[in-house]
Amino acid sequence: MARIFIVGSGVVGSATGLGFARAGHEVTFVDIAPDRVAALTAQGQDARAVLDLSFESESFIFLTLPTPNEGNRYDLSAFRQGVADVGRALARATAMHTVVVRSTVPPGTTEQVVAPLLEQHSGHGEGAGFCLASNPEFLRAASAEDDFRWPWMTVIGARNARVRERLQGLLAPFGGQLRAFDNPATAELVKCAHNIFNATKISFWNEMWLVCQELGIDHDQVASTVADSAEASFNRQYGIRGGAPYGGVCLPKDTKGFLGFSAGLGVRMPLLQAVVEVNEILEQRVVREIELAQQPVPAHAEG
Repeated sequence: MARIFIVGSGVVGSATGLGFARAGHEVTFVDIAPDRVAALTAQGQDARAVLDLSFESESFIFLTLPTPNEGNRYDLSAFRQGVADVGRALARATAMHTVVVRSTVPPGTTEQVVAPLLEQHSGHGEGAGFCLASNPEFLRAASAEDDFRWPWMTVIGARNARVRERLQGLLAPFGGQLRAFDNPATAELVKCAHNIFNATKISFWNEMWLVCQELGIDHDQVASTVADSAEASFNRQYGIRGGAPYGGVCLPKDTKGFLGFSAGLGVRMPLLQAVVEVNEILEQRVVREIELAQQPVPAHAEG
């Protein structure tokens, strides 16, 4: 069984730690909030205010720290402070520990933010004093504990092949699909794209709901039918190849035509407008790439 520390014991951290504990692992929760420490202690869990690695054997340290947005950016201030605290704990460690970023963070954070902070505060380099990985969570607030115990997808990103293997061994027994990447940023972007895709789908149908309201049409009848008729709904591979704009007759015609139709109703559709604009950007890019590919290669002068 593994030795596991959960740094940040909110919804995600608590669900993660309790899931590992139920699976028989030795888990310690760490949180600066006294009420969380008290609540977990009352549940019979080992919970502390400070991470102490002085006499610990090798372990996994899961970072489940808050990363809220502040306007149109991530606020990583609390996250950075937590990482710095882990670095200071690593400075007193005698064993090799694997730090796993489970918080949702912008791509590149594990290597560009976490690694330098850990190195700065521990005095050790990655691979020498600690190992590093990304394992973003896919937990829903209302069912976080169940989502951890029965995941539908687990994603791991680590440069070190041995670290990937050890994390797969730890997480695979919970079931579900497991994808492992050799770049932590890939795992980080998977999680961001996951959430953004869900948000985009919701906003798409909200735009259509606004149109339905103006037309007096039952939105649920439209949405439930399109969910079965549109290939993008039932074919998971449809439209996921990047760098290729949609073409043909129907998609360009209806996206642009419907913008004018909705404007006539007095309904703004900024998401649909963005769909058209993104496609035009990709079309222009493809044209440039074709033109560059067709340019003759200049002959080298013979000396």
